[in-house]
Amino acid sequence: MLLQERYRLIKLISKGGFCKTFLAVDEGQFPPVSCIVQELLLSDETPQLFEQKVQQLKELGKHPQVPNLLAYFQHTQYFYLVYEFIEGKNLAQLIEEEGAFNETQIWQLLKDLLLVLKYLSDRNIIHRDIKPVNIILRKPQKNVDANFVLVDFGAAKLVTELEQFTDENSIGSPEYASPEQTQGKAVFASDLYSLGVTCIYLLTQIPPFDLFDVANNCWVWQQYVSKRISDRLAKILDKLIQNTLNQRFQSADEVMEAMGIEFKIKNTKLKIENNSWQGLHTFTAHSNSLGSVNALSISPDGHILASGSDDKIIRLWNLNTKKLLASLSTHSQAVTSVAFSPNGVILATASNDKTIKLWDVDTLAEIFTLCGHSHAVKSVAFSPNGEIIASGSWDKKIKLWDVKTGAEICTLTGHKLQVSSIAFSQNGQLLASGSFDRTIHLWQLREIQNRPCYALLGILSGHTRAVLTVAFSPDGKILATGSDDNTIKLWDVNTGQLISTLSSHSWSVMAVAFTADGQTLISASWDKTVKLWRVNTIEEIVTLLGHVDSVTAIAVSQVAQLIASGSKDKTIKLWQSVEQQES
Repeated sequence: MLLQERYRLIKLISKGGFCKTFLAVDEGQFPPVSCIVQELLLSDETPQLFEQKVQQLKELGKHPQVPNLLAYFQHTQYFYLVYEFIEGKNLAQLIEEEGAFNETQIWQLLKDLLLVLKYLSDRNIIHRDIKPVNIILRKPQKNVDANFVLVDFGAAKLVTELEQFTDENSIGSPEYASPEQTQGKAVFASDLYSLGVTCIYLLTQIPPFDLFDVANNCWVWQQYVSKRISDRLAKILDKLIQNTLNQRFQSADEVMEAMGIEFKIKNTKLKIENNSWQGLHTFTAHSNSLGSVNALSISPDGHILASGSDDKIIRLWNLNTKKLLASLSTHSQAVTSVAFSPNGVILATASNDKTIKLWDVDTLAEIFTLCGHSHAVKSVAFSPNGEIIASGSWDKKIKLWDVKTGAEICTLTGHKLQVSSIAFSQNGQLLASGSFDRTIHLWQLREIQNRPCYALLGILSGHTRAVLTVAFSPDGKILATGSDDNTIKLWDVNTGQLISTLSSHSWSVMAVAFTADGQTLISASWDKTVKLWRVNTIEEIVTLLGHVDSVTAIAVSQVAQLIASGSKDKTIKLWQSVEQQES
């Protein structure tokens, strides 16, 4: 079955009273990618109620352990939700293949899921269907830890003050549902109960109904645990599954406190809100355009922001007045990359039309059009002295151009697949290129026939999917790379050794950049977030939320604590530190 001439349903995964869940393929992408499609049929559902539900699900998708909602639509009498596909196995499959969980696995499950439940309850949302088949252990990749992801929000409910006192039909799976939920009175602690029942099932491999003593109205499970567990874990699980509501844990925070305050503090680095960076302004002139904002660059003096988008237009913005200065529109296809020269006099733009254009920033006149690539150009960068432009293309090549004459200097080859990103080191001695072939090539400056060019110095391997973005730290000692494998890697430039892998993004990392002092790394992802990292400790500082679709580009001011982010939602957001705003 093909929906919207795009989503092909492959296999029925699960079926409930009002919801069917399918494994599907999105044939609108190339190559086609797997996704999950939910078909909803609710007798009381209206387009208005469905739209409210969609907005809830979009909000939930901001959490890294909740699938992103990719699309939604109505077809005949059904409503459809399209989610990202989480590669891995659900816990029902896992326990069938590998046997009962041990204590370490249960602690990890609690740590991962309690953070998600706290995120839900903070937004007045009850999942109402927590059970093994709705928890997926994300498939680990090289240098990426597996984590637990909560899926299937078809039964999720937003609780208002009025609804706290309103009965409703029982919903969820009876084996895992709390007594109050089976009576149509689910509360936030109902999800904690279901999580507790899930844990005792994973420890015993015995269906929950068989672990409940109906005559004495209590759970009997500890004697059936196949692998010894501590009294501490047993007490926590017992309190999670109390039938009487007031004897149960009331919040995820209470459970985390019982697990140890050290854990609670450690996980506060998942800062979703109330952070030291805040939204300053949103540019919306792209909102009527044909597609996403693909590229951003801030001028060296910090006064102008350049943006490029799918609508083929380059826009220049005044960062002081927050007004649009100009629009440049001579590219014939989507603009993919923009870069200011080190002195701020020239703007370089790249496009899917296979060209690079150089513009005079003052007069807005086009200086040169550089032709020579045989496929889309995806990245441009100026050398630190401003004399050379480098361009990376889907023709697998990197070209160097003379800024003064527009002449091609040389072509670098070696990547086996498309080149997606390039960057110069601060001293200009090195050039880095990232590619769909999953490698990063390092090139060193050489004189070839009395002309500057670059020769291959080494190849960095470690990403398991396409490398989408590269950036040198200001001192040139660290190279940051982002990938379609959802990770950021930091490399020691001198030795080529991997320093660390940052893996809290839940989708492709599209852009990375360092602040001027080199102390902070900024990353942007298709998971709709921008993250800030402390470079010396590899600690996540904060997550910036606000975009409602994939974040595709970032730019950092070198003279102020200012970040710009561009998105598929057709907006550009400016972020500034609270300290900077107050000063």
